[in-house]
Amino acid sequence: MRSVPFTYGRVTASDDFTNRSEEIALLKRNFLAGVNSILISPRRWGKTSLLRRVTEELTLEQKDIRICHIDIFDLRNEHQFYVALANGVLQATSSRWEEFVKDAKQFLGALVPTITFSPDMQTGVSFGVGWEEIERNPEEILDLAERVAERKKIRIIVCIDEFQSLASFADPLAFQKKLRARWQNHRHVTYCLYGSKRHMLLEVFTDSSMPFYKFGELLYLKKIGTEEWISFIRRRFSDTGKEISEEDARLIAQLAENHPYYVQQLAQQSWFRTGRKCNREIILSAREDIVGQLGLLFANITERFSATQMGLLRAIIAGEKQLSAQQTLLQYRLGTSANVVRVKRGLIESEVLDDSGGELTFLDPMFRHWLEFILFHKESTNNFTNDKTESEQL
Repeated sequence: MRSVPFTYGRVTASDDFTNRSEEIALLKRNFLAGVNSILISPRRWGKTSLLRRVTEELTLEQKDIRICHIDIFDLRNEHQFYVALANGVLQATSSRWEEFVKDAKQFLGALVPTITFSPDMQTGVSFGVGWEEIERNPEEILDLAERVAERKKIRIIVCIDEFQSLASFADPLAFQKKLRARWQNHRHVTYCLYGSKRHMLLEVFTDSSMPFYKFGELLYLKKIGTEEWISFIRRRFSDTGKEISEEDARLIAQLAENHPYYVQQLAQQSWFRTGRKCNREIILSAREDIVGQLGLLFANITERFSATQMGLLRAIIAGEKQLSAQQTLLQYRLGTSANVVRVKRGLIESEVLDDSGGELTFLDPMFRHWLEFILFHKESTNNFTNDKTESEQL
């Protein structure tokens, strides 16, 4: 048993994983049936942990399945992508470094593979030929997983994180066409493409003019329900000899707005402060400490916002529903209704807001709390003081 019962900021272990039974069942069914899956959710909602859980279960249940995990967030061009894909496939399907070397030479011999070893004995491959040669024959790598799977009589699941990063490549549309042209013919490989930029990913996978249109089943990851969080929080407290009531466990979930990262963080910080039994005061204190620690980050974020963006955030926090109404435009200095549409789109694309079913919400509940109760409250207080001073001078 670990001494700290809650995990955030990294992939969660089995004891820390919460619910997601429906999503687990759906993804397992798709992977076993060879159905490609597109998984979308905001950052820090647990996509990676979910996929790790699913793939770990599958490899235990199905001995002929191999899992290839690739994160392309930091990749900036096609060449880096090809190298990452080749390494991911070879590492996932080789149990020993000797097998890795043999497979690299067998399946990528035309590209003159160069094998390297890191200090921790992790094997890697690069290519002796120039980029021009790889560009002329991309199928050597794009079909690598399929050829390996056929030869070894296995099934491979390729999971690619932050798939929207392809947009930063030169001519991303042409590159997507290359991928789709090869991957759609694979019979022994299933793809799970996922990321956090919903507006970008929806364009890639739901726009009929895009190469990856209807490439797989689209799954938008939802927040974990409050009741599931309550039972999880209470169980983890109990596992470590501490207590928390149903009411207080509910408070943790509500203050974090069921955001997986923040529920785990707030639960952990509350657990740290608890001797024997947690209470409301402990939880509220933990929340304020978290917001306080994030204050500098939040201040830096808001410094980049325009006055109109700040006005729109004020209006949303104030509960305004008709953002384009004349009174709202004047009260919050939003300009025109067309300007509201533009500003709203910018805040959604920068992952400050989320538009779900026409309702605007903050993706970061702690940022919302900081805006409402620290920044905006402070500005209101200062304005009141300034107004009072000017009145006294008159």
